[in-house]
Amino acid sequence: MVLRDIDKGAFADVALERNIGNFALGPADRRLATELIYGTVRRQRTLDALIDQLGKRRADQQPADLRRILHLGFYQLRYLDHVPDHAVVDTTVQLAKQQRLGKLSGVVNGMLRQYIRLQAEGDPLRLPADPTQALGILHSYPDWIIQAWQQLVPTEAVASLCEWFNQTPKTDLRVNRLRATVEQVATALTEAGLTVSILPEIPDGIRILGPTGNVRQLPGYDEGWWMVQDSSAQLVSYLVDPQPGETIIDACAAPGGKAAHLAELMGDTGRVLGCDRTSSRLNKIRQNIRRLRLTSIETAMGDSRDQPEFKGIADRVLLDVPCSGLGTLHRHADARWRQTPDSIAGLTTLQRELLEAATRWVKPEGVMVYSTCTLHPDENQNLIQSFLVDHPDWQIHPPTKDSPVAPFVTDQGWATVWPHQQDMDGFFLVRLRQNP
Repeated sequence: MVLRDIDKGAFADVALERNIGNFALGPADRRLATELIYGTVRRQRTLDALIDQLGKRRADQQPADLRRILHLGFYQLRYLDHVPDHAVVDTTVQLAKQQRLGKLSGVVNGMLRQYIRLQAEGDPLRLPADPTQALGILHSYPDWIIQAWQQLVPTEAVASLCEWFNQTPKTDLRVNRLRATVEQVATALTEAGLTVSILPEIPDGIRILGPTGNVRQLPGYDEGWWMVQDSSAQLVSYLVDPQPGETIIDACAAPGGKAAHLAELMGDTGRVLGCDRTSSRLNKIRQNIRRLRLTSIETAMGDSRDQPEFKGIADRVLLDVPCSGLGTLHRHADARWRQTPDSIAGLTTLQRELLEAATRWVKPEGVMVYSTCTLHPDENQNLIQSFLVDHPDWQIHPPTKDSPVAPFVTDQGWATVWPHQQDMDGFFLVRLRQNP
């Protein structure tokens, strides 16, 4: 079982891809299997709460396989409307028997039927009075993530944010303006039977609405017309605002989406240095730049905290730093359970070290852009404020009013993308400049 592998530590997407090919599934069954795996992992706190309420033993006291089987049943009853209740009960009971849990199949049958009876009278899920715990159980997040978001937005907005991250993710493309136009790509995708939307706020962005299948088989992939990249991630390169002939350093470049976008915005003139720590990740950059037919990107292997050869050579630096990914939780079903307050603390230390190192790379009056795909204040606002206190010679340098980033800029000068408002991945980005 895929869920068994996940319980042993495998990433949800890796476990699914590794196992699903062992079964002869048609497209509809494959979509259902994917929904059940990702959904039960994503919603496991809510599903555990139902086991706690309806079972004689708490979820953490149940046999591991039985707990996951109950998750599958409760998930279908609670979140899917195209599978009849009786079919859910029957298939879940049969699954218990197939997994040699026949003696416990009665437990499965009884708990699921109890849920159905209670559902006729209202929501069977009982929530605590504490608003943080209630949000965490209802939407299935650890309390510490809820608390982090409560520092930034009102409670009702936190609820909307939680709901947004529990949606199926959409697929955005960034058109390579050196090889095709947005209209050309949109037309080709439409003619291939896909429903697409041109994103007016993102100059090179297209959104595919609905399933894509294998993206490598879509029109324009082999020709280098586009690259998969969320629209909020595309904003980062517009904030860097590279100019033809400049030297740009992308400090944490793999898999190369932003480095490629920088090169495209420069007309593939100048020099983009894409740095990363491992050869395998650098290979991903090289693969993408070959497909996109870009020539101005160079790769450099090493820890960006220790790159003395970069000193004073960059007109602009991009620091899209490793982060907790709390702005992309919808794309990674298990991410909310993998991060912890301790891991956040470790990441902020790394982020600050990278920021300190990058200050030495920038030419006089050059700029540095710091960005994350997280919505945790310690990795974003708090870190930047601390940096500016320690470096009074640096200041925030907001974009011009005609920049695509301008609508997202706050009074403090940095930009935040809120998924529940802008329907994009959550991002934080800020441009810094050393005082002349």
